Amino acid sequence: MYLNRSSTSRPGRHLIALLGLCLLALAQAGFAAEGVDPAVEKKLRLRLGAPQIGLEVRSVETSDLPGLYRVNIVQGPTIYSTADGDYFIVGDLYSVGLTGLVNMGELQRSNDRKEAIAAVAEANTIVFPAEGETRSHITVFTDVSCFYCQKLHKEVPELNRRGVEVRYLAYPRQGIGSPGFRQLASAWCADDRQATLTAFKNREELEENVCPGNPIAEQFALGQQLGVRGTPAIITPDGELIPGYKSADDLIGVLGLK
Repeated sequence: MYLNRSSTSRPGRHLIALLGLCLLALAQAGFAAEGVDPAVEKKLRLRLGAPQIGLEVRSVETSDLPGLYRVNIVQGPTIYSTADGDYFIVGDLYSVGLTGLVNMGELQRSNDRKEAIAAVAEANTIVFPAEGETRSHITVFTDVSCFYCQKLHKEVPELNRRGVEVRYLAYPRQGIGSPGFRQLASAWCADDRQATLTAFKNREELEENVCPGNPIAEQFALGQQLGVRGTPAIITPDGELIPGYKSADDLIGVLGLK
């Protein structure tokens, strides 16, 4: 069952009750938080993937709250489920400490993004390197036709001048096979990727050159997996996702640079 903020059945009370029951059951059962029992993962995949529910599970992990499993849904949200899949919560898990609330869900997503971006081969990106010493970098999921992607691209020389490397990944907003997809593929297939991507973002008319084996579809799927829903989508070295346009000055501040 879903518990969400739009429900009219007092979701906060249901949430507290569910968490209380989970904690009580675990205290009695002596839960061990080491890894995920394959039997539990199989049960969750079958239960949540049943026709009447229809959720495709990408992965199952232990969560910071004993007894609830962090379940990543393909092209969907992260949910927290009981081991049998009879109850789950949609939303973020928070920890309460001396310094205040910590969004554990966002921390995990940032770590997931950081690892996923690190796994992308540099040869599959279009890189605008920093001038002189590289002080930091950003990874940007981009399209060529969106206004704010074009606006952000005009900030790239200033970011480079101030020691920030800009790494582009493709995210054709209109999907696979769209004009934007073909233009992005043409940029990635070009001999001079930087110049071609810049020309497309400057709205220049160029001949399309979609080569076999280009990574655009793969990068589009990666963006969806990482929570990208529009462009530009900026990912910091720590894995933080910043949706939308930011000026060079703003990004320098976000990166902790002066």
